[in-house]
Amino acid sequence: MASVPIAPVVAAGLVGGCSIARLSGRRPLGGVVLAAAGAVCGRSWLRTRGPALTGVLVGTYLTTFGASHPLAKKLGAWPLVLTVTAAASATSYLLADRPKARSTSSPSPAA
Repeated sequence: MASVPIAPVVAAGLVGGCSIARLSGRRPLGGVVLAAAGAVCGRSWLRTRGPALTGVLVGTYLTTFGASHPLAKKLGAWPLVLTVTAAASATSYLLADRPKARSTSSPSPAA
C-alpha cells in the first residue's frame, strides 16, 4: 500500500490552526485544528516510519509551533507562521515523504 505524503498535512495544521485562531478570535479552536493535523501526521508516521522517527517528526511539529509564539512579535505573525511551516513541512518531506526516505526507513513488516 502506497503511503500518502504527510508534509501537506503538516502545513495545513500549522497554517490552518493559525488562520482559524486569528479569523475566529478563539485560540483554542486553532489548537483543535493543530492537534487534529498532528494526530493524523503522528499516526501515519508511526504506521509507516516507526516510533523513533515519529518522535523526531512530532517533536519538530510541536517545536516549530512553540517557537513561533515568542518570535512572532519580532518577525511578525504571518512571516513567522510561514517560516516555521516551511521548516516543519520540509523536515517531514525529507525524513518521511520523499521516495528515498520511504525505501530506507520503513519499519520491517510484522511476521
